[in-house]
Amino acid sequence: MANKDLDQQCVNTIRFLAVDGVQKANSGHPGLPMGTAAMAYTVWTRHLTHNPRNPKWSNRDRFILSAGHGSMLLYALLHLTGYDLPLDELKQFRQWGSLTPGHPEYGLTPGVEVTTGPLGQGFANGVGMAIAQRALAEQYNTKDHTIVGNTIYAIVSDGDLMEGVSSEAASYAGTQKLGSLVYLYDDNDISIEGSTDITFRENVGARFEAYGWQVIGPIDGNDIEAVDAAIKEAKADTDRPALIICRTIIGYGSPNKAGTHGVHGSPLGPDEVKATKENLGWPLEPDFYIPDEALAHFREAVDQGAAAEAEWKAQFEAYRKANPELAADFERVMDGILPDGWDSAVPVFTPEDGAIATRASSGKVLNAIYENLPELIGGSADLHPSNNTWLKSTGSFGWDKGGHNLQFGVREHAMGSLAVGIAHYGGLIPYTGTFLVFADYMRPPIRLASLSHQRVIFVFTHDSIGVGEDGPTHQPVEQIASLRAIPGVRLFRPADANEVAESWRLAIMRNDGPTCLALTRQKLPTFDRSKYGDVSGVAKGAYVLSDTDGTPDLLLLATGSEVSLALEAADVLAADGLKVRVVSMPCWELFDEQPEAYRKSVLLPDVPKLAVEAGVTMGWHKYTGDNGDVIGLDRFGASAPLKVVMDKLGFNVDNVVNRAKALLG
Repeated sequence: MANKDLDQQCVNTIRFLAVDGVQKANSGHPGLPMGTAAMAYTVWTRHLTHNPRNPKWSNRDRFILSAGHGSMLLYALLHLTGYDLPLDELKQFRQWGSLTPGHPEYGLTPGVEVTTGPLGQGFANGVGMAIAQRALAEQYNTKDHTIVGNTIYAIVSDGDLMEGVSSEAASYAGTQKLGSLVYLYDDNDISIEGSTDITFRENVGARFEAYGWQVIGPIDGNDIEAVDAAIKEAKADTDRPALIICRTIIGYGSPNKAGTHGVHGSPLGPDEVKATKENLGWPLEPDFYIPDEALAHFREAVDQGAAAEAEWKAQFEAYRKANPELAADFERVMDGILPDGWDSAVPVFTPEDGAIATRASSGKVLNAIYENLPELIGGSADLHPSNNTWLKSTGSFGWDKGGHNLQFGVREHAMGSLAVGIAHYGGLIPYTGTFLVFADYMRPPIRLASLSHQRVIFVFTHDSIGVGEDGPTHQPVEQIASLRAIPGVRLFRPADANEVAESWRLAIMRNDGPTCLALTRQKLPTFDRSKYGDVSGVAKGAYVLSDTDGTPDLLLLATGSEVSLALEAADVLAADGLKVRVVSMPCWELFDEQPEAYRKSVLLPDVPKLAVEAGVTMGWHKYTGDNGDVIGLDRFGASAPLKVVMDKLGFNVDNVVNRAKALLG
């Protein structure tokens, strides 16, 4: 078979695996795989350096299907090139327990690099991967040895480019000259509601040129040689990320649905499947047909990938011989292993240190950790003086070689998504920083970090009505509860500087999901640990901070800045003859994971409970029970000085004491 004929057979193999998978499931998106098959085939057979038998090889190229609704395209490629994804899994597309869910999920399907589906996220994750690639290259490559040097490919759609997060991420990538990015734009002019002309008439090429990208095309996305030449041109320019505009036809080959929105998110239907196969000269039977010649060609990736990894390993051994310490450290970070003594410099705070805002103690802890954990990398959305997220012993990424301070600009949405991409790449531990009220801008990446089990640390400061004069627009009364509602997220609201240190330790040690730190703007006292509970209790999510002799009459439960308020109220109640236990609950999620016996020993089921938190009351009743009460804030805040706001809204000793006495009757 001539090469051109074999190429076309391979492209149609991809198309019809997607068509048959969607048709069998009676659910899915056949149009994108049909239109982009030639683009994807060109990337995967002529450019992508990967090893199907070792999907975690560190120097592999990365491929992201940002338009994750076209997931059958990726599943077809993974099966055909020899990943551990049997054909039977493609036949179980979108079914319970299969490895081929409706949208790609990292950690479920071998070879899937990131979880995509929410449009724009994969685009931004790829930019994060390019950040990680450069940071690791600057740290570990030497003049004589390049052990980090790969390309990040993606197929992105009209929908990806409409989402605002792609604009934020693209602007950052162009500013930083992230030349390892090669994105192929599936420019088919169709979205769910019809032609993109309805809502999307901008000059995409001019837009990306303005961002500082290399823009190639438009080219015919169905022309393998044109796509191949464009990718070569893109890779030759290492100073700019590349966008290759590929003109495509959604549902290519379908006689009655190609080029229409009807083929975007619905199966072709039996009659149109037959008509399409006839139109492209494809056998009508069997379904999921793979020609032997096509499979053999695709499976060349197995030997090619093994050879590429073997060559890299030989280079790495030479690198190890010349740089044994660097090589050992590279292997450590890529394996995600923390170094011995990584937290040895973390300070222990005492009351003599005076009152300190938890955002400020967080900055001290972060910098102490970085001294022994150089894989930390992160920054804030133009707020590091307020978030205290600046690493003092390193420079700014992109402007100082080896700098690990990421200056994201006012781009919270992209910041979160870039951090998730950094985590997916491996070798680094990313963190972000902004005000808690702007967590709304970051909800999608926080959710996806949890869904894909990535270690990302989200630092949020200005965590309550304690923001004061900035008023209700900046007082995040509902944000704590909303973050707690995301499955898999651990949220810490530490009560003093030592709880901050423990929260950071636990966030760093967690390697199976994200952590959010909610920190105060206002200063808080540092508890005398010779008098109060051991701070190690933070690891259990909640612990007894202050207790009484015998069975308490009342439990006061609190988090963050309200813990010191609870302690003050407990002293007043004790002077009135009441026995009060104060429980600090910095992390509900960790507490809920503890054995029932521990939880009962802390919360004492039969004792009345009053919870205090400067936010909405939602969720607290599962701890206070039917005989408990909550002092919270089921309304927006107000603009006034800190003490005035707190007092007017009931966060003062008198109100806590009065509510406690009312609860006790």
